[in-house]
Amino acid sequence: MRTSSAADSAAAAPGASTRDFAAVDLGSNSFHLLVARVGEDGLMQVMDRLREPVRLAAGLDADQRLSADARSRALACLGRFGERIQHLPENRVRVVGTNTLREMYQGAAFIETAEAALGHDIEVISGAEEARLVYEGVTRGLEADMQRSLVVDIGGGSTELVIGDQRGPQLLESVALGCVVHTQRFFDDGQITRKRFNAARLAARVELEYLERPYREAGWDMVIGSSGTVRGIWRVLMARGWSDDAITRDGLDKLVELLIDTGRISAIRFDGLRDDRRPVFAGGVAALAGIFDSLGIERMRTSERALREGLIYDLCERNGGDAIRSESVLATARRYAVDEAHARDVVETARHALDQVAESWELTQPQHARLLEWAALLHEVGLSISHASYHKHGEYILRNSDIQGFSQTEQKLVSVLVRLHRGKLSSNVLDGVPTVWAQPVKRLAILLRMAYLLNRSRKPGVVPDFRLRASRNTLDLELPGLWLENNPLTRADLEREAGQLKAAGYRLGMA
Repeated sequence: MRTSSAADSAAAAPGASTRDFAAVDLGSNSFHLLVARVGEDGLMQVMDRLREPVRLAAGLDADQRLSADARSRALACLGRFGERIQHLPENRVRVVGTNTLREMYQGAAFIETAEAALGHDIEVISGAEEARLVYEGVTRGLEADMQRSLVVDIGGGSTELVIGDQRGPQLLESVALGCVVHTQRFFDDGQITRKRFNAARLAARVELEYLERPYREAGWDMVIGSSGTVRGIWRVLMARGWSDDAITRDGLDKLVELLIDTGRISAIRFDGLRDDRRPVFAGGVAALAGIFDSLGIERMRTSERALREGLIYDLCERNGGDAIRSESVLATARRYAVDEAHARDVVETARHALDQVAESWELTQPQHARLLEWAALLHEVGLSISHASYHKHGEYILRNSDIQGFSQTEQKLVSVLVRLHRGKLSSNVLDGVPTVWAQPVKRLAILLRMAYLLNRSRKPGVVPDFRLRASRNTLDLELPGLWLENNPLTRADLEREAGQLKAAGYRLGMA
């Protein structure tokens, strides 16, 4: 989430289509770029696709450190992608990193360099969010005849499994099972034996053991597989006449025997299989075979759509009002029994404060207002644990929950704001927050603190029409008439707050 100027985020270069969107998927095996045009009817027209087999996961060592070669491949690819989408405004582009970026040691430093090469922000998303976006991409457009479906997406470092219907996903999981890591684990020297393949197949089932029962009990009418591993397997089966429009258990078993007979990764030369997928094909087949075994799958349709398409549709949603994240925040508040009426009073006060200081404190971007509103709605989630230090409990809950629609960075920013809405305005709480967000988050936290204190009595309509003026490190609060004299507890709170802000390098003036 970059804090670019309003002009940068609102306008494209001359000639750029206002209907074009771009999604970049920084996968563990390949990087993908999709540029698409979405009409008012919701139909997507693909304008361009780019894919490069960066093999990011293969570049991680035992300590999860990225090799220099993998880093160079990734940055060179992002430079090329950046050239293709440089004309698009920021709010029409979404870039996400998945399993390898989640696992990478000191990933924040790499992401900062990668963002400079691409020219756009990179969001690292949770496995659950990845699963939601995959489901959105695969099932959008199927609503008219949508059956209850199991969607399976095998990537380079993780596999997403989702059960849902017309209402959306009901069960979603992301497991540490991918074609790159599975190949490295069982076929690292390039040899394929029956013993190794059986071990790889069983290991895949072990990864799925905890979800096998709930998924089987939930049931489905149709299975859909997506992304390169599944599509690659299907193409090989088609070329051999072992499949028609779907992957069957019989066809998959024949492919397993073919792989074992081939004996070496270097000898894989199957019709229908791209050259760049051969090095990770054995691990992918073992992963899919284990999934078939675990969930009792007999037949799997395949889809060309996957995470990228889900990102495009999600971008459309965000540009049309961002209902997904708003609904997720409200659902989280209700899950933890937040006093919704009081939270909305805090939201209204915080918005009024932001409106008055946005220009002087450089908080003019839409994401500033959204973060402040989300944090205001969720500032009391920690009360579900204990009133003592509830702001700290709230931070923990929000930092470690899977909240649909949110990247890990967004969750971190909201959790930090919740932590800072009371107590000390400690700088160490900002550890791990991207540098570009350190000052905006601190200023947003000060506004949330003001909204919290002015509403502390929890009486509806108690907050007057106050005035705020801000300069670099100063905030002046003006309240009407004798309001402070008539509300001595709030006055004492504000005086105490002045001392807290002074310790953090800010001055609060009151009149």
